[in-house]
Amino acid sequence: MAEAVDRSQHDEFFKSKVLGHPAGLFVLFFTEMWERFSFYGMRVLLINFLTMAVIGSNPGWEWTAENAGALFGTYAGLLYLTPILGGVIADKFTGYRVAVLIGCVIMTLGHASMALETEFSLYMGLALLVLGTGFFKPNITSIISEMYTYLPEKKDGAYTIFYMGVNAGAFFGMMLCGYLAERVGWSWGFGLAGVFMLFGTIQFLLAKPLFGKIGGKPIRQTKEEKAIEVKDYKENKFTMIDKILIVVTAIIGLLYLINDPVSKIGGVNLLPEEFLLSRDTLSGDLVIIIGGVILFLYLIITRIIRYEKVVRDRMIAVIIFAFFTVLFFIPFEQAATSMVIFARDYTDRVLTGNSALIFNIVNTLLTVIPLMIITWVLYLLNKRSFKKIPGSNITLALCFALVWGVVVWMLVQDFSTKSYDITYQAVEVETEVDGQVVKEFVPVSDARPLGEGEVAKDQVLSISSSSDLKVGETVAAHLELGKYQYLDGQTQNQLAINYSEKGLPSEIVIGEVTEIKDNEVEITVSWFSILNSFFIIAFASFFSKWWESKYNPSAAMKYALGLILVGVGFAILAYGSSFIPAGAEAGMVRVSMVWLVLAYLFHTIGELCLSPVGLSYVSKLVPARMIALMFGMWYLAIAIGNKTAASLGGMVEQIQEEYSLSTFFLIFTAIPVVAGILIAVLNPILKKLMHGVK
Repeated sequence: MAEAVDRSQHDEFFKSKVLGHPAGLFVLFFTEMWERFSFYGMRVLLINFLTMAVIGSNPGWEWTAENAGALFGTYAGLLYLTPILGGVIADKFTGYRVAVLIGCVIMTLGHASMALETEFSLYMGLALLVLGTGFFKPNITSIISEMYTYLPEKKDGAYTIFYMGVNAGAFFGMMLCGYLAERVGWSWGFGLAGVFMLFGTIQFLLAKPLFGKIGGKPIRQTKEEKAIEVKDYKENKFTMIDKILIVVTAIIGLLYLINDPVSKIGGVNLLPEEFLLSRDTLSGDLVIIIGGVILFLYLIITRIIRYEKVVRDRMIAVIIFAFFTVLFFIPFEQAATSMVIFARDYTDRVLTGNSALIFNIVNTLLTVIPLMIITWVLYLLNKRSFKKIPGSNITLALCFALVWGVVVWMLVQDFSTKSYDITYQAVEVETEVDGQVVKEFVPVSDARPLGEGEVAKDQVLSISSSSDLKVGETVAAHLELGKYQYLDGQTQNQLAINYSEKGLPSEIVIGEVTEIKDNEVEITVSWFSILNSFFIIAFASFFSKWWESKYNPSAAMKYALGLILVGVGFAILAYGSSFIPAGAEAGMVRVSMVWLVLAYLFHTIGELCLSPVGLSYVSKLVPARMIALMFGMWYLAIAIGNKTAASLGGMVEQIQEEYSLSTFFLIFTAIPVVAGILIAVLNPILKKLMHGVK
């Protein structure tokens, strides 16, 4: 009887359709879109903001890449661990919908905190984002799963639509938050992420009438129902030793994650600096984490051997895939750390004349066409659901009005930006470099006033601005990362104050506009990060058809292909960066952006080969009663990959100084290529372990 009632409610829910799916799916689509907008909008800014010079037209905190990587790695690692707890809490207590709402509220507070740009608010904001993601991430997909209980054949299509929302949010979040942060100020970028997280929260809350009991509080099972569920299942109970090992390894892992940034940034060690071995051999924290890994492996091995052969073999296969997943994410997640620094400091991002015009046209199409498509989806949703959830639809309409406003403003800014020649006063000085005398012109400024007997000479520098400057107008400029930046009156005054507060003489250069030149655009650092989402949208359907064809490769070969393609992307970067000498000052030597675009292309194709495959095989290989545990293991593997990626990415400055950037990228060429070849060799063994699972 209860099932008949549930079925009738389910059928009622499906009466309101948009593109063949219930309107509720698109409420979740937009909720996920705004959450990803906020998450990726913040993610693309963090390393750039933390490592940007503390004195400049848009000052950051001037952290080392190592410290920034340590903080980001811990944040990224925890993001994949808290969903394990969030899923358990929703399953047992709150239900999926309430858990999603709790997550939205907490993340909104996190983004608001980060917009304040103080050290305490940064740490508080990241902590809230980690906590909120734990509630949000596992449960919004669980609502979709429950939504299609009686129509499982439509579930693949539903998830495809949902993940388009994921990529659309990531795309617009990185583009718009990044643009505002780099062009106006960091707090604007962090703040925009928070605004859309707030809108996403409100529209999801107001859509409650649409869902009925879907995603509601869990109903406790009766003893009879539990008995049916565990039928034909041989339970593998956790022993006391298992439980102790779980607690010990969890504490070690958590302490290591927190200790890494705390010890590097704050100089406070939560773990001993020396343990068992001498500090010169291996630091105490590394000894402890290696010990924790050994204990964890012992826990996994002793549990696996207690299962029957087929289950045991398949779990071994999952563990092997998890290991190679770690090796995939170590290079792939450089996109959040070292590749951001490479784009900012060593990539030529300035286009002039026809090149600037072509970029602006392409960027307009790239932005406006997807936004028009998603706005059309919003229109369809509004037609089908306005009577039932008017508040939610109005909130979404306000969201899109704001997005369109920011997009139009961004495009107008780029189309109206021109290059200007500025004549300024400089003095010729001689310096000795490698035993040779080199003459150069140094701008006359507070930092280098004109000395007695010295004669100033006119020199020309180039700036770009969307402001309508006139010939003969006096302007201020400031040299940053090898390029002069135009300073409007407000920015000039603030920069002068910053110099004064640091007790340093100002290096602001004053000159006169002498020529208005071609159109010019400086591509933002964050723009390159959107390429991943764009390439996913462009190529996803091709890979989907490939996996459904008779040429569908085995899981191991998909992994091999994904790993090797990521390695090829870094080989391209290694070649492109070979033109940058070791120890080159940031901004002084720049290479073509083609290398970075090609790297993102190969990385994305590699991701499409590997990333969607992993979770699919976990669900196929693991018995139903163990799926939650093994998903937790899988997220743990991704967490380890993210933390390791950020820690290694933080070494980019050190390796560039001692060796070269090319050497740095060759490390990330070797890791995935060797791993890809190895898993290809293991293909026959993995097929046997999988016992017929395709």
